[in-house]
Formats: sequence, C-alpha cells, structure tokens
Amino acid sequence: MPVPGVALQRLGFLTIGLFDGGDPGPGHQTTLEVIELGERLGFDSAWIRHRHLQYGISSPVAVLAAASQRTRRIELGTAVIPLGWENPLRLAEDLATVDILSGGRLNPGLSVGPPRNYDEVKEALYPDSGDSEDFSYQRVERLLRMVGGEPVVAFSGTVGFEEFSDQVQPYAPGLRGRMWYGGAGLASARWAGEHRMNFLTSSVVRAEEPAEGPVDFAEIQHSHIQAFRAAHPDGANARVSQGLVVIPTDSATPAQREKYQAYVAARTPRTTQPQGPARMLFAHDLIGTSAELAEQLYAHAGFRDVTEVAFALPFTFAPEDYVQILTDLAQNLGPALGWQPAGRT
Repeated sequence: MPVPGVALQRLGFLTIGLFDGGDPGPGHQTTLEVIELGERLGFDSAWIRHRHLQYGISSPVAVLAAASQRTRRIELGTAVIPLGWENPLRLAEDLATVDILSGGRLNPGLSVGPPRNYDEVKEALYPDSGDSEDFSYQRVERLLRMVGGEPVVAFSGTVGFEEFSDQVQPYAPGLRGRMWYGGAGLASARWAGEHRMNFLTSSVVRAEEPAEGPVDFAEIQHSHIQAFRAAHPDGANARVSQGLVVIPTDSATPAQREKYQAYVAARTPRTTQPQGPARMLFAHDLIGTSAELAEQLYAHAGFRDVTEVAFALPFTFAPEDYVQILTDLAQNLGPALGWQPAGRT
C-alpha cells in the first residue's frame, strides 16, 4: 500500500487518441508517438480508451498492433473494450494475434453492458438480433474461455488440404492472466475477483444506494478494491490499477498552467454529487506540482490500496501538452512516489 517510504511499482498512462474527422491520420500517428515517448521515458504501460462513432480511436487493438512494432518493452492495454460492440470469438483472435506480435505485452481491459446509445446503434450493430443480444457477464466468460485455449468447436483435423483447430488461433500463452475488468460498481469488483481477472478502477465509480451522509469517491473506490481482493483467489496480491486524471505542472508554461486549470475547473462541478440514475460519481482531477500531487495521492484511500496506476491524460490537450505531462509524470511525480523508470530505449 503506497505511503511515503513504500514505492509505487508500476506507472502507466491512458490516452483517448483524438483525431480530426476530416484528416484522421495525424491523430492516430500522434497516439503512436505518445506511446513511443512513454517507452523512452520508462513508463511500464500505455493504455488506449475505446470511442465508437466519435473522433477518438475506435479500434485500440489495431492501433496497439502498430504500437507493438514501434516499441519493444512497454506493456500495451485497452481501458476498456466495451464487449457489447464485439463478437467474443473474433475479438479473441485479434487479441491473441496482437499479443503474439507484441511478444506477450498486451493487457486487454474489458467491460460489459449494452452499447452506449443502444437504441440509436442497434440497427446498425445487430440488425437481426438487437433485441436478443446478451450483454451480461457471460459475454466476458466466453471471451475468457476462448483466450484461455478452451475448445470452441467440436471438430479439429484435416479437411482436404486444410488443417483446422478446435481452439482460437493463434493461442497466446499468458494472455488469460493479463485480462482486466474495468468496473465502476461493487458487484463488478466482486465478479472480476471471482473470475480471476485483474481489476481496473478509474476516475468514475458508482455510489451505491442507500448512502448515508457525504459521498466520498476515495472511500467508495477503496471499498471496491477491498471487495475485489476478498473475492480473488490471490487475495491481497491480486492486481489492481487505478486511473485518475493527474496533471503535473512542474515544467508547464504559464499558458499551459492556465489551460490546465480551466480544464479542471470546468470538470469539477460534476464531482460534487452522484450523476444520473446510475449514481455515477466522478473523481476530482488532480493538478499541481509533483510534490503537491504526491501529497494528494498519499491522502487518497483508493491510491493507498494499489501499487500500480495508469493516470489518464486529459482528452482535449495538444501533443506538446502530453509531452510535458508525461515527462513530468516520469521524471518528477513517479520518483516522488518511489517509482523507478523501466529500462530506457
């Protein structure tokens, strides 16, 4: 549990990969360059967030395939793939392929539930089965079995000149142990633990009802992490990664600091109380010098439960802002938390 004197073991970052709809190439290249920079700075992991029918990366697995050929050490993750958009068998093939190409560095993060704005997209996504699709945890279970090498069909053998397998091909040894579940609620945390997954907890949690008194994000996140580990066979050693928005300003210019402060101020009102029928509660974005950020993190009950993080980059910033933030994370905040950079390239 990170407290002053106990080192943070793994430092990662998360990006959404924005691009211009009229010219998407540069945005995708920027995402790859950010991942390359992360490896040079010694980050342990880089994660990409899915965005469907938006101007953010819709196919992180494909982008990570490209990243796998431009890096050699940094782990590559998705945070998260919403399985409502996916066929588990096809996704298992893609994940295994990229894991093989990366040399065993892929960390797929998943979630379940109906696709966002499902009434608007179901005709395009599932024209023949939109009302009968199963968006429950069973969808994850199917994927886990396939990734784990269990048979998916009854037949294997040779037909004519072609050979067929009863398992998803390629088979990627070790990938099953690097599957993550991104959960915002207590039930999801327990389910992920029971199914021997790793757990991604982000800057959004569900404030379960009934709630008495003030609702505290950090304490809710702490309860989710504890529930996950209580349900996981590995107990206290089960892997959890926390993903808050953390913006160090050590080397930022005055103009950058002003922009960052405005970004945080615009997002702060949503953190005061749970939002919507699902009672989703957003964490405060953390901003300041690395010394100030370290103090805030050590005071955070959720952070004190983890030894690895994947701090989220603000979605709308410019490439030069990401360079400054990543550099300060690796060279200032990470060391302030006791972290040591991985082998430089």
